[in-house]
Amino acid sequence: MKLFIKDKSFYKTVCTIAIPIALQGLITSGINMMDTVMIGKVGETELSAVSLANQFINIFHIFCMGIGMGASVLVSRYYGMKDKPALKKTVSVMLRLCLVLSLLFSVATALAPSLIMRIYTVEKPIIALGREYLIWSVLSYTLLGLSLTSTIVLRNVGQVKIPLYTSIGAFFINVGANYLFIFICDMSVAGAALGTLVARIFEFTIICGYLFFKDKEINFRIRDVLSPVGTLWREYIRVSIPVLISDGILALGNSSVAMVIGRLGESFVAANAVTTVTQQLSSVMIQGFSQAGAIVTGYTLGEGDVEKTKRQGWAFLGLGIVFGAVSAGIIQLIANPMINMYDLTPETKELARSLMTSISIIVLFQATNSIMTKGVLRGGGDTKVLMTADNIFLWLTSLPLGILAGFVFHLSPFFIYFFLKTDQVLKTFWCIIRLGSGKWIKKIKSTKELENGN
Repeated sequence: MKLFIKDKSFYKTVCTIAIPIALQGLITSGINMMDTVMIGKVGETELSAVSLANQFINIFHIFCMGIGMGASVLVSRYYGMKDKPALKKTVSVMLRLCLVLSLLFSVATALAPSLIMRIYTVEKPIIALGREYLIWSVLSYTLLGLSLTSTIVLRNVGQVKIPLYTSIGAFFINVGANYLFIFICDMSVAGAALGTLVARIFEFTIICGYLFFKDKEINFRIRDVLSPVGTLWREYIRVSIPVLISDGILALGNSSVAMVIGRLGESFVAANAVTTVTQQLSSVMIQGFSQAGAIVTGYTLGEGDVEKTKRQGWAFLGLGIVFGAVSAGIIQLIANPMINMYDLTPETKELARSLMTSISIIVLFQATNSIMTKGVLRGGGDTKVLMTADNIFLWLTSLPLGILAGFVFHLSPFFIYFFLKTDQVLKTFWCIIRLGSGKWIKKIKSTKELENGN
């Protein structure tokens, strides 16, 4: 199998899907960047508080991504099969799970915001400010969850422009609302949370309004949320729940990484916040091609062409290597300008530069395994094996090595950050082996097969 194939239609299809998703990711990263820049102007303590509070919200975000991407494995396959009844039932199950998850996180945040902040830090000023941010964020969960999962399924049926245009609008609304509430109304971290809430309301209105009232590809309407789904529950659980569990446990693992960082000091937390935004900006194309990998793989398998799917899998691996190198170069180019955008102490700026160098190496591997694990292998239905692999590499390598590097051996920030991300390196080599085995291609049952009990 070759890393690059002579198939212009393949690359055209991939780019048609990936580029709008990547642009949307760039805009989302821009929103995150503007949030951190604006709150960073208020002070490092405020920046650290918002960064750590968002770690908990990110757990919810990743859980929702798990729900949405789990559903997308079925949606892309059923769309390729032209099985619309199964398509609508999949969306119905996805939205029910999302609503339940939103309720759980909203209640937890409303009842125990201080306890949540104590998970990440022992610094009392940061806890107090983070608590305030979380309280203002309670209403955001349901809006974020529904718009995020709906965006994923719309992309899977070729509707990529609506989410992109919505993100562009949300960017300007978020920046304007942040400026109003943080600086003019002098609301500090509460203003940052309120600005985000206003943007979430806008996203929800456009995305869910389009899905429920306008879209013709899925033809899903509000009444379908509670419609009977029959035996599709079993297929959803078999294929999609491992994605949810994998991403959910991964979210807890990432949160544990944040706990380690939170105990390395306020400067380390602030430097990590800057580094994270820079990484997101540099790797938006990776996100786009990862989701395109899942969608195209699902389409091709839905059409029944297994050999073509395998050739495309190796082509996606080649794209991962290319975009990893590009992302690493971008991080090195924009590191200093990004750091200088923030009002940071000299110590924190030096820390951020060290972390930038570390992440530029990590992203070389992260790009490749992301396009494989979140794209091709997941699109092939290999969700149970991915669930196991993701969490073994995180819990048995990254976290133990990061803790040892930071608290036992007291290594430099470069090595602490590198060891906290070691799973990205190891997963890359595992993905290549898994791709070559061909065992990642799994069968998904159609509506007729489910009804007949086959």
